[in-house]
Amino acid sequence: MSPLRFSANISWLFTELPDFRQRLHAAAAAGFRAVEAAWLYDSDPLELQEARRSAGVEVVLLNTPPGDLDSGDLGLGAVPGREQDFRRGLDLAVDYARALDCTRIHLMAGRLPVGADRTIVSRDMEDVFVRNLRYAADILAKEGMTGLIEPINTRLTDPRYFLDSPHQASAILEKVGKPNIKLQMDVFHWQIMDGNLTENIRKYLPLIGHVQVAQVPGRNEPDSDGELNYDFLFRTLERLGYHGYIGCEYKPRGSTVEGLGWVRPYLSGASSTS
Repeated sequence: MSPLRFSANISWLFTELPDFRQRLHAAAAAGFRAVEAAWLYDSDPLELQEARRSAGVEVVLLNTPPGDLDSGDLGLGAVPGREQDFRRGLDLAVDYARALDCTRIHLMAGRLPVGADRTIVSRDMEDVFVRNLRYAADILAKEGMTGLIEPINTRLTDPRYFLDSPHQASAILEKVGKPNIKLQMDVFHWQIMDGNLTENIRKYLPLIGHVQVAQVPGRNEPDSDGELNYDFLFRTLERLGYHGYIGCEYKPRGSTVEGLGWVRPYLSGASSTS
């Protein structure tokens, strides 16, 4: 029986339902024991708390607020001059995580300025990111929470995102030097930016606090047509002793439930061992 544990990302799955509270119940009905989400900040935390409890699921990951999406923000952790905005967003994320008994927060890095040369601005942005991550680590430690940083590919998804590879993230984590700041491995992004997944998983596993999955290049279900052999990758994670959650962060090709065949054996195993 597989030890792998899967969470439904309800910002991507069950979007047939407009309300996050409904999605919590739909994930539970589909067999998930855990969920995660990007931004829940338009929903009342107490209502979400009640829905989580009644659905009987664990919330395992939230993102910090993106900033002003209309102005082009996508996180603020590495953005010079926005340190106070980052801290306010962190406080809000902690409030929601506390209400939902969630212990992991993705600390979003943010984007390069429009037209900026990556090689020129990276040093300043890295310095800001390291300082903000150290600050966040101390805040989160008081709550028993872990912060995560996630490389996002700059080829298909976001050409201006600051943090774009596991190697860059590892170097930043070394500078931060805080045990409760970890690496979030989204296999979709890692494959696009670097490939070499087996070796990168082996190399960075001690730093990894959360995993997310989707097929490449379509970002659909892991068993959809694409580059990645997820049966092999899941066996690799099992063999290397990964015990964290694997988030289902993908675009369903049809209805969410119809596309869950690939994960049902894992969900059945999790249910029988609880």
